[in-house]
Amino acid sequence: MSDLVTFERRGAIGVITVDNPPVNALSPGVPEGLVDCVTQGNADPRVKAMVLRGAGRSFIAGADIKEFLERDMSSQEALEEDWIVTKVISNLSKPVIAMIDGFCLGGGLEIAMACDLRIASDRSKLGQPEINLGIIPGAGGTQRLTRLIGEGRAMEMILTGRMITAEEACNYGILNFTYSAEELEIKTMEIANTIASKSPYAIERAKRSVKAVSQMNLEKGLKLEREMFIECANSEDGKEGITAFIEKRKPDFKGR
Repeated sequence: MSDLVTFERRGAIGVITVDNPPVNALSPGVPEGLVDCVTQGNADPRVKAMVLRGAGRSFIAGADIKEFLERDMSSQEALEEDWIVTKVISNLSKPVIAMIDGFCLGGGLEIAMACDLRIASDRSKLGQPEINLGIIPGAGGTQRLTRLIGEGRAMEMILTGRMITAEEACNYGILNFTYSAEELEIKTMEIANTIASKSPYAIERAKRSVKAVSQMNLEKGLKLEREMFIECANSEDGKEGITAFIEKRKPDFKGR
């Protein structure tokens, strides 16, 4: 299990913490650690629900951008590690609550959307900023965000790449609740314990029923997204956007 992601059981609640300073990026070890920890919690009969959180002032601030230029972006299989996290979380039999405090961007938002509930502090910022790098969300962002908040809102967030406030995210329907930073953990654990008090048999089947509605035709949508992501990541603009980010300058996109 990765040292960057830890699992702790608090009564009937499994608490999973990503601790990869400074912003809890999805660096090597984090995706694997997440899969290991949620799988551990799902297999533990004492755990009835899980809470996923980030250490410090960030939930998960997305991918480690510097690695993009070093990675093989030529096939869907080469990027499977990124997608497997959201797939595993979404398909768990036990509910997972994303407890968001701070930045929840890119892959971080995609992971949060794979969870069953999302609760954030009022100082949090959420977004899918991939378009600013000349690429698009590649781990379910175009598909899950649209299913969650509708095409118009999703199109706005994905095409502008802007970060939205917790209040906006709650109004859009991304978040279930927002609280002050001081109340966030207490309120989240209260909700987790309320869910944990219900029938695990019923909870599992309720999840399956709800997911069946939101995931109709999802596989085809995810396949198309992967193909489009690969094209973007291997394009001139994609490489320029990533390079410009690393060099801390404005990208010069050419439209090819």
